[in-house]
Amino acid sequence: MQAVKDKLHDMSEMRKVKSQAKAEEKAEKSIAKARMDVAHEVRLAKEAEAEMELHVAKAGQKVEREAAKNATIKPNASGTNRDPADHCTMATGNRSLDHGPADQAPPTINTAGITPPPNNAQAPPVKKLF
Repeated sequence: MQAVKDKLHDMSEMRKVKSQAKAEEKAEKSIAKARMDVAHEVRLAKEAEAEMELHVAKAGQKVEREAAKNATIKPNASGTNRDPADHCTMATGNRSLDHGPADQAPPTINTAGITPPPNNAQAPPVKKLF
């Protein structure tokens, strides 16, 4: 009878040890998965940072090109950078303005204070005809 009791006691002890080992393994797997997730996010962040640096560099190059391009053209009396000899740069629809004297530039529209509509603006609903 004692042998049976010892056997049952040993079996219960083995179950406890196995469950503890499984719990430790599960915790280690969880930690490893968390480390992998962190490493993945760090990699994505580095890629995004590199991509942003590339965009900033490209924007800087475009600014330099535009500045160099616009530095060669001097503003005229109306404050625009339009070359009076270039008659095709702007057409207002008014013949007296479009084809005036070469030393007189047509008026321009100042869009510096105008803000574009927000991107989240919704279009009006469409009426169904049928």
